[in-house]
Amino acid sequence: MSGLPGTGKTSVSRALARHLRAFHLRIDTIEFALAASESQSVGVAGYVVAYAVAADALRQGLPVIADCVNPLAITRNAWREIAKSAAADIIEVEIVCSALIEHRRRVETRVSDIPGLGLPSWQDVLNREYEPWDRQPIVLDTAHLPAEECALRLMDMLEKRTVGGQ
Repeated sequence: MSGLPGTGKTSVSRALARHLRAFHLRIDTIEFALAASESQSVGVAGYVVAYAVAADALRQGLPVIADCVNPLAITRNAWREIAKSAAADIIEVEIVCSALIEHRRRVETRVSDIPGLGLPSWQDVLNREYEPWDRQPIVLDTAHLPAEECALRLMDMLEKRTVGGQ
């Protein structure tokens, strides 16, 4: 959608997104979040933008899967606040790889699917700050299961939660 400010781009885009069950990506949201995080590091700015984009999607009634390290209580709480502000449920999931040798192998052999994006070294992973959780997320251990199987197990857990009313 293009057009000058005030022409109805956002209103039409929102209506169309509802009909198509699509996520309406709004540049204003991204620009506002970037401006709000201007004095922050790239990592902080990335989270601020992600929160804003996720909030837009949630307000449209779309599910959001946020894929991030989420290492601090402050970032975890921010996701909860975003869900709350959009009157959406939140399910917190922590992915772990309990097999240290396998985890290291993955870190040292993976290739970025984003051209130019540098990946952390094993030492970077070991040195990363990662606070313990102050509540219990769903924990998925990928050490001995392929990603697809983990996703299916998570879907099964979520379905049981919904059906069981937990």
